[in-house]
Amino acid sequence: MLEVRGLEASYGDSQVLFGMNLDVGPGEVATLIGRNGMGKTTTVRTILGILRPRAGRIMFDGVGIQGRPSYRVAQAGVGLVPEGRQIFPNLSVRENLVATARPREGDGENWTFDKVMDLFPALAARLDSAGNQLSGGEQQMLAVGRALMTNPKLLILDEATEGLAPLIRQEIWTCLAGLKAARQSILVIDKNIDALTRIADRHHIVEKGRVVWTGDSDALRADPALQERYLGV
Repeated sequence: MLEVRGLEASYGDSQVLFGMNLDVGPGEVATLIGRNGMGKTTTVRTILGILRPRAGRIMFDGVGIQGRPSYRVAQAGVGLVPEGRQIFPNLSVRENLVATARPREGDGENWTFDKVMDLFPALAARLDSAGNQLSGGEQQMLAVGRALMTNPKLLILDEATEGLAPLIRQEIWTCLAGLKAARQSILVIDKNIDALTRIADRHHIVEKGRVVWTGDSDALRADPALQERYLGV
């Protein structure tokens, strides 16, 4: 589904990515994990076309998308739940969802307004509330729902549960487990290793702009020294 090879990216003269490699297979949940400032969000921004790569290849669904503008990447089937949620603050919950809706290309069931309401019943009671009137947890649910309304082939979540109350975090993880069961391809960035190892198939540990370890959840859980070296604070 997604194959990134040798990706390099910079902000001006400051290089951040130094040959990033990662993979997300069809129906797979994969992670990008690592300490703050290691290049995870920059990787997402480069995949999405927000930042133009200096070098490397990004293949999505068999087609090279490196250097494409963001709207073309979105049209290809990549949906983003950005860090900080970034919902439309002056639009209602209903308007936030409807504004991004597009049908799925090819086979498969479409995500619809009603299905998003079933996934996040808490939003159904706030349909006419503006985005800036929602709690942080409700905003995150709305950000996930908005991305799903684009019917993405690949869903990317940047800091999926950052700043959320424990009960809301659990609701997000339950949502992601349900999406995985429905064979949705997902790339997720988060710091909750316990939750990530319960749902993810493949992990990529990022250090100083490159992936330094890749493996499955069993391998990651079995190596506390690895976690301490690259993930410990």
